[in-house]
Amino acid sequence: MDKLAVVKRGLFDGLKITWELTKVMVPVYFIITFLQYTPALDWMVRVSEPITSLVGLPGEAALPLVLANAINTYPALPAIMAFPFTTKQITILATMILLCHSIPIEAVIAKKSGANPVTVVGIRALMALFAGVLLNIIL
Repeated sequence: MDKLAVVKRGLFDGLKITWELTKVMVPVYFIITFLQYTPALDWMVRVSEPITSLVGLPGEAALPLVLANAINTYPALPAIMAFPFTTKQITILATMILLCHSIPIEAVIAKKSGANPVTVVGIRALMALFAGVLLNIIL
């Protein structure tokens, strides 16, 4: 294959992927920034804090966790960037998201492959929680 054609295809594919990610990430970032100026985010933080504190995270961490679990990892990225998390908190958050994300899609895949979706989702959620607690202790 011609090297120029490979470069063109790579550039086109890269720009296409960048555009797809931008269409998700920019609106999420703006919505979160807007929510920071409303009482809605404060309410969510207060409700989430008892749960997120188990893994050493502030209540704001619930937003990227929920986005990652409900949709996928990409909307969680601008949610993480919108808050001043520490390196430790980002490490815990990223690990938990990588272990447990895209729950609706993963449940369908588990069911189609013959596994019990409740069991698969439960194991992933428990492993994410366990990893979060463990990282909070050792970091």
